[in-house]
Amino acid sequence: MILRSLNRKIAVTLFGLMGLLSVFYIVAAVQSTQLYQQEIQQKLNLTLADHIAEDIPLLSDGTANQEALKELFHTLMIVNPSIELYLVDTTGSILAFNAPPGKVLLSEIDLEHVLDFLDGGKALPIKGTDPKSRGTLKAFSAAPVYENGQLAGYLYIVLGGENYDTVVEMIRDSYILRLLFWIGIAAFVLSLAAGLVSFNWLTRRIRQMSAGVAAFNESQFEAAIDLQRWHRKSNGDEIDAMGTTIEKMSQVIVEQFRQLRQSDITRRELIANISHDLRTPLTSMQGYLETLQIKKNDLSTDDQNKYIELAIKHSKRLGSLISDLFELAMLENPDSVANIEQFSLAELVQDVTKKFELKTSQKKLELSCILPQDAPFVHGDIAMIERVLENLIENAIKFSNEGGTIRISVTAGESSLEVRVADTGLGIATDDIPKLFQRFYRVDKSRSDRIESNGLGLAIAHRILQLHDSTISVESMPGKGSCFSFDLPTHS
Repeated sequence: MILRSLNRKIAVTLFGLMGLLSVFYIVAAVQSTQLYQQEIQQKLNLTLADHIAEDIPLLSDGTANQEALKELFHTLMIVNPSIELYLVDTTGSILAFNAPPGKVLLSEIDLEHVLDFLDGGKALPIKGTDPKSRGTLKAFSAAPVYENGQLAGYLYIVLGGENYDTVVEMIRDSYILRLLFWIGIAAFVLSLAAGLVSFNWLTRRIRQMSAGVAAFNESQFEAAIDLQRWHRKSNGDEIDAMGTTIEKMSQVIVEQFRQLRQSDITRRELIANISHDLRTPLTSMQGYLETLQIKKNDLSTDDQNKYIELAIKHSKRLGSLISDLFELAMLENPDSVANIEQFSLAELVQDVTKKFELKTSQKKLELSCILPQDAPFVHGDIAMIERVLENLIENAIKFSNEGGTIRISVTAGESSLEVRVADTGLGIATDDIPKLFQRFYRVDKSRSDRIESNGLGLAIAHRILQLHDSTISVESMPGKGSCFSFDLPTHS
């Protein structure tokens, strides 16, 4: 629980690193100081053993000269009690020493270190055997001891003594080491404090992002993340880039959720509309057929034919609705594509217009077609564009009163042909125009049977033109008619 926060994890990690660095610093300082002291001691006492071996006869007839050694030991205890003197033979065996009885644990020393010291080829300090401690090496001074011109042994002087056997004792007895120790402690504390402040400052943006994401989650993805207190630079670091990306992603998520909610509303309305439009003709058809079945003996032939015609009418309406639903579903499939080819749009308009001449004459509507001479070919799916023209003309006929006019025109532009289908019908209110191309939307809010329309024709036309990278435009005034237009690219 304590380490759940990123800032706390970084603080603990920094504390550990600073601790390790401080320990390393103190150990390195102690070791380097110790080596430096030993080097200085060895340099200052480099010829100490030589002078003693030259001036004092340490051996007599191959054995230690006890009287000379006793006087020498007494003198050294007065002059420098920290050094330890050992007289060894040519094999390294200790013959005499100035330490108290029981302190010396070894009976011989390793002459290899002594020979390296006497050779002078290695850098100082050169450490040798400490007879008072097994496995310990100390700085020393050494000189050969001769008797009658022959090498008889070595004078081996250990420098330093027991005062520096442990690090604690060294720090306690050395002002420099104590100073370095406290400098290390101070550096640890200051580095830790500076690191904590720095990490806290560097991670402030991450905390802001975390708080923003948490608030975004609590808002149920309705309000995008806005890091207002964070003044990001265009050429900022990776965290700045992450903050900008998170804001943009939250905006996309908010918009997608809005679209999903709107799609859910549309889906519910669609289901309700489909249920209504399917149920109305089905119920009517079922009612007429049941009437025929129950009262077939009581109805005249004319009444029977009338009921049959009405049932057929509603069955056709039902079939048309199902067909349009299937067509729209196919068009809205992501894999749906238009079969683009070159064709004459003017000829297609003329052919489609002729198909509606009988229908318009029955409703006493004037249908005219205005086409340019030598119009260029266009790119498109001829079957789909034919469907668009049929839907627009059918809509114009449905919403036009007797004696009205429907005019279809094709106009050539710089790189396209524009088709306009205008009528003098009922017109459309301004508030209804943005919703015209939604599935099942009708200007007639009562959804009565006065005008037979399933509300899918314009949605199909709109989707077909989307597949052609085109749009459909509407101009309308209530009571004065409407004009639908679209364009298609010409052959280059």
